[in-house]
Amino acid sequence: MSEKRFGFVTRINSNIVAVSFDSFVVQNEVAYISTGSQRLKAEVIRVRGKSAEMQVYENTSGLKVGDKVEFTEELLSVELGPGLLGQIFDGLQNPLPQLAKECGFFLKRGVYLKALPDESVWEFFPLVKPGDKIRAGERLGFVHEKIFKHYIFAPFNLSGSWEVVNISPKGNYNLKQPVARLKNSDAEEIDAFLCQNWPVKIPIQAYSEKIKPKEPLVTKMRLIDSLFPVARGGTYCIPGPFGAGKTVLQQLTSRHAEVDVVIIAACGERAGEVVETLRTFPELMDPRSNKPLIDRTIIICNTSSMPVAARESSVYTAVTLAEYYRQMGLHVLLLADSTSRWAQAMREMSGRLEEIPGEEAFPAYLESRIAAFYERAGLVRLYDNSIGSVTIGGAVSPAGGNFEEPVTQATLKVVGAFHGLSRERSDARRYPAIDPLISWSKYKSFVEEKIMRKGHEILHKSNGILQMMKVIGEEGISLLDYVEYLKGEFFDFVYLQQNAFDLVDESTPAERQQYVFGFIHAILDSDFSFKDKPDALHFFQQLRQLFRGWNSTAWQSEEFYKTEAEINTALKEKQIKQKEKTHA
Repeated sequence: MSEKRFGFVTRINSNIVAVSFDSFVVQNEVAYISTGSQRLKAEVIRVRGKSAEMQVYENTSGLKVGDKVEFTEELLSVELGPGLLGQIFDGLQNPLPQLAKECGFFLKRGVYLKALPDESVWEFFPLVKPGDKIRAGERLGFVHEKIFKHYIFAPFNLSGSWEVVNISPKGNYNLKQPVARLKNSDAEEIDAFLCQNWPVKIPIQAYSEKIKPKEPLVTKMRLIDSLFPVARGGTYCIPGPFGAGKTVLQQLTSRHAEVDVVIIAACGERAGEVVETLRTFPELMDPRSNKPLIDRTIIICNTSSMPVAARESSVYTAVTLAEYYRQMGLHVLLLADSTSRWAQAMREMSGRLEEIPGEEAFPAYLESRIAAFYERAGLVRLYDNSIGSVTIGGAVSPAGGNFEEPVTQATLKVVGAFHGLSRERSDARRYPAIDPLISWSKYKSFVEEKIMRKGHEILHKSNGILQMMKVIGEEGISLLDYVEYLKGEFFDFVYLQQNAFDLVDESTPAERQQYVFGFIHAILDSDFSFKDKPDALHFFQQLRQLFRGWNSTAWQSEEFYKTEAEINTALKEKQIKQKEKTHA
């Protein structure tokens, strides 16, 4: 262990502190600033000669020039091991419930707790034997955590091949007790434990290959899955104005998406929204396991009232935890809410560092930082040929709902799907408020391409006729155009919208989506015989009510097929048969 290195505070600008030192300092190194009886955690973000600037993760009031700084020779890291699931952490991985017990109602600065208690005991099952050759990230054994097998890995920072010198037998061990001893070709030996530390800004790359995401991630939200799909291991963003339903959409997605682990990074959101998430998740039941949803969830909580520097750490902490569970062959969904607050923190820090500003005063490196974050998503093949994935969904909160601002535009350049929320749709109570006219996806859906294309066409055509009606009135368009408009509205109301308060309609499995969308496609592709516009309006209103009832019936139940028969009866009265069309 090298000698401790110290420095002294020379300048303070809110959360940016300049430090002078005599020895050396490493970029992104963690340091502690001593002020009175408190030690404040900070990270080196720029080094110039014998001076460095650090971002402090705490309130810096009371700091003064001359305060002592101790450098740790460590990068900002998180603990990875059993016991993470079901936890609520802050951006520095302090467990908030334990912090509240220690500090009371108001959290004190300078208090840092271990994310995983050393004394926690787990039953370990070995998977290797002495003499086996392993690499970084290969499995040494496992413990049972909640509903999963939590694999214990050889340290991720190993290089080359290592031999297992000894492995602990099946039994109970705490996090301080080594479970394996490893040796490399230079006869260097290390111990492996149930947990390990890893720097949050360095991706975990202990896998054999990264695969292009192709398989759809079923979220059970019809508008997303059928028209703007997300790939498992892919990326997507949800920009939208305040109150457009981002939080509700994220909560439903986290509950129903076909993933194993959900990680929520509340990055600089309002305290009210964060509190709602913290209160809701422990009470929600997981439809897959019939156990509390929190059992397969990790929440990283960082509100807008916390120091801005902590927003950056919360994003990186969340994605590192996601990569860790991906190493177990699990499929992880990371929901970051919101990356705009993170970008605003970057802008604030950049301004205090007196860097040359880019567009709207955001730093010039905004795009590269956002791209580096989303690039940590992906589908990987692990050393044992199992597949794990991290899917990243980032909420963006552009001021005034302006999608042309830099954060949204930088995000759109790197994500694979864009789910743009609309104030008009949310005001019209059309949930989810994703605007199908501006959203897009580069991924393939499980819905047939021809059927998906018809859905897009009818929505755009219906909107074009609606805009025309706003100018010349309903009487100014033909009956044929009016029917096309009604078809688009019908498709929107009965398929794209979902009732989040209906136990059946709030989530739709892939098989049901394929069946119902195919059924609706036949309606959209049909010609109908109407006397006049009121007759057409009455028919589609009647059809809409039947479909609304159909959406609330259990899939493949007796009532489901009964309602389908009623819909078919209503259609036969107005539908022009294909043979008659051909004859005409």
